[in-house]
Amino acid sequence: MAKLYIIDASGYLYRSYFAIRGMTNAQGESTNALFGFIRSVKKLIKDFDAKNVVAVFDGPKSISKRKEIYSEYKANREETPADLRYQIGWAQEFCDLIGIPKLVVPNVEADDTMGSIAIWGKEHFSEIYLCTSDKDMCQLVNDKVFILNTFKENLVLDAKGVEDVHGVRPDQIIDYLSITGDSSDNVPGLPGFGPKTAVALLKELDTLDEILAHPEKVPGKKKQETITLEKDNALMSRELVTIDTAVEFPRKSEFFTTSSPDLSHLKKFYSKMNFNTLLKEIEKLQGPAEEENVEYVLVDDENSFRELLQHLSLQKEICFDTETTHEIPMRAELVGIGFCTEAGKGWYVPVNGKLGLELVLEGVKPLLTNPKIGFYGHNVKYDWHVMKNYDIDVKNLCFDTILASYILNTHSRRHSLDALSLDYFGKVKIPLKELIGTGAKAITMREVPIEKASEYCCEDVDYTFRLKERLAEELKERKLEKLFQKIELPLLPVLARMERNGIFLDVPCLEKMTVEILEQIQELTKEIYTFAGEEFNLNSPKQLSQILFEKMDIKPIKKTTTGYSTNAEVLETLAIEYPFVKKILEYRTLEKLRSTYLEVLPHQVHPKTHRIHPTFNQSVTATGRLSCQDPNLQNIPVRTEVGRKIREAFRPEKPQWSFLSADYSQIELRLLAHFSEDPKLLQAFQEGMDIHAHTAATVLKISESEVSKEQRSRAKAVNFGIIYGQGAFGLSRELGVPMREAADFIETYFKTYTKVKDYIEFCKEKARKSGKAVTLTGHEREIPEINSTNGQLRTAAERLAVNTPLQGTAADLIKLAMIAIDDQLDREGLLGFMVLQIHDELIFEIPDHEILTFETLVRKNMEGVLKFKVPIIVNMTLGKNWGEC
Repeated sequence: MAKLYIIDASGYLYRSYFAIRGMTNAQGESTNALFGFIRSVKKLIKDFDAKNVVAVFDGPKSISKRKEIYSEYKANREETPADLRYQIGWAQEFCDLIGIPKLVVPNVEADDTMGSIAIWGKEHFSEIYLCTSDKDMCQLVNDKVFILNTFKENLVLDAKGVEDVHGVRPDQIIDYLSITGDSSDNVPGLPGFGPKTAVALLKELDTLDEILAHPEKVPGKKKQETITLEKDNALMSRELVTIDTAVEFPRKSEFFTTSSPDLSHLKKFYSKMNFNTLLKEIEKLQGPAEEENVEYVLVDDENSFRELLQHLSLQKEICFDTETTHEIPMRAELVGIGFCTEAGKGWYVPVNGKLGLELVLEGVKPLLTNPKIGFYGHNVKYDWHVMKNYDIDVKNLCFDTILASYILNTHSRRHSLDALSLDYFGKVKIPLKELIGTGAKAITMREVPIEKASEYCCEDVDYTFRLKERLAEELKERKLEKLFQKIELPLLPVLARMERNGIFLDVPCLEKMTVEILEQIQELTKEIYTFAGEEFNLNSPKQLSQILFEKMDIKPIKKTTTGYSTNAEVLETLAIEYPFVKKILEYRTLEKLRSTYLEVLPHQVHPKTHRIHPTFNQSVTATGRLSCQDPNLQNIPVRTEVGRKIREAFRPEKPQWSFLSADYSQIELRLLAHFSEDPKLLQAFQEGMDIHAHTAATVLKISESEVSKEQRSRAKAVNFGIIYGQGAFGLSRELGVPMREAADFIETYFKTYTKVKDYIEFCKEKARKSGKAVTLTGHEREIPEINSTNGQLRTAAERLAVNTPLQGTAADLIKLAMIAIDDQLDREGLLGFMVLQIHDELIFEIPDHEILTFETLVRKNMEGVLKFKVPIIVNMTLGKNWGEC
């Protein structure tokens, strides 16, 4: 006989709802519970090759029967969240589509239906697995029925396992729960009788009936009195926790057999939910709908190569792609180049074949450097760098599909060629890992057989070509073409040159600093061990939790699924009362900087240029800001002493050169004044006032000369907090003041700056109607969650609706300034160059004799590239290293 798997579908959904956050579909509807449910069910079926399965859901009005027994049953539970209710319906729809039998019995809880199936199923299946984490179900375990908790590495409990985990036999579980009660279901039990007491009593007296009949056999007078007084509660609890095994359901074994999935409708379902990874799995199952007639050509002889070059030289635009040995472009060596000029056709020219590197480079250089031919690709900046490694400057970059996708869908993180090919064409591309593998056994593209590399690269350029046609049309339709052509595309070569320039790192200086920091870490470690009274692993949250909350008996603040939290927020709160906790925070700060920067940065110095070359990404953040990686130099803290010291190790490579820092002053507040047109804010900026002192004076109705340092600090926190939607709770935490006081300050602020309040509400309402927020230059960010029934998602979306036009416009402003500065530097032939962008700040490496020229040039372009209702101010500093700036 076969095995039967009974899934606690309601339990799976609730667990996923609280474990996964922030997942929504294109309509802004929550999909977190559904996604977790699908993943859990699919994993169960795959891991156990389950052929007989049933998903059991709570029926409507499922707790009504037990409510008749005890009106407070599950009374402590909050109402099912609105955005979970519709996901339950979707989960049932998924079961139908995937071919899993489901049961939803009206007026019956899932546990009772599952128990009824298990009792009946013993005669029809060899083994039955109750797939749940609910301990109530342990009462059903016997020689044929087992608990399968897939959330604990497939933990299977037989009768012995139940006793090992809970301390009692399966037949004692009902009595055990009758004694301890169940806080999650609000089952009362015997007050003051915990699990250890219940286990001890059942070991001694075996049953609840025996315990209730002979309270004198229970140790402790108080417990004896409780048993006598609370006997009825215990008996009622037993009735509540006993699984009803007489529920009606289809009693035919064939009902529980899974059927073939409805792949076409399942595909539409996944698409509606925006489950692209699941869509990809279906594509693999289906295989190609029909074999497409494509022509992918391996070009590895001189005649074919010359013919290809002749064909390409006649084109106006060419899609190209490089295959290399490394994901970091300036460390990458060329393996081959792919070209495409029409859909379904691609050419691949390897440099590790018969032609060889020199001949290929000699042939493609005149082509790639021809300014009359436009070249494009997917993340084409990478390919630009690779060719630049061989002294080939691709002159005319005319499109980038990753940038176009980003502009069309800034809220999405799915801009890879594989994801877009699947989304637009239903095409599952050849995964790179199939060619090169993963982990320690991974090879480079150079070791991949040339025929396979050719197919892979030709497919890449083919689908990039197809994407370009689709995305270019979408940009036109949505009137985003100007934004693409005037900001994002012109910025691409600017960033490429900035990356190419890199920044010089004084490695000996950093190594000396590392020694000093290690000494500080060791000293802090000793001090913490002294306070704790023992040595432990400071990097282990679990061990730190044991020290703080068990050994030192400090009252925990926040509980997680694995224990008590020791995150930064918790430790900062504890540090107020327990000063030694500050030492732990100091340790963590130093250790993070050591492991993230001090130990890593020297290894990221390029062996040939002796400089660090980070990558700046245009297609990552939803706000439009640039992100930085390999390494992320934007994240080196500026407000800590150690962070400043790390910055000191970055300096100009040549003597008589300096760094110039140009930083927009309070740019988002200035933009708030521009957008809101609040007269008091406008006046403050137009007259060059100290905006924070002005805010404090205006709100408190005192003169600016009377404003104290503390009052200015509070006003500053409110000014910036307004931009990020900070409420009274957040402000009170930041300032360390009572929430009422923080609320009063915010209320007075809005009464003072009435137009700011109006602007904030305008942003929210506009986003509710359009489902998006837009920057001054037209960058769009979809915010579908703005109308979500989930209050937490909706509130976060409202903050984005306010912040996006401000932060996004600031991002656009500095991008335009970078383009203008780069253009002028090129025209004037100056020696200095741009090395870094840190959000609102630009860093230049310049010879000292160009300082005055640069200050004038940079200020003019940064302050004047866009016009606003308030002056835009740029603060400039000079330094012989980054720290001095």
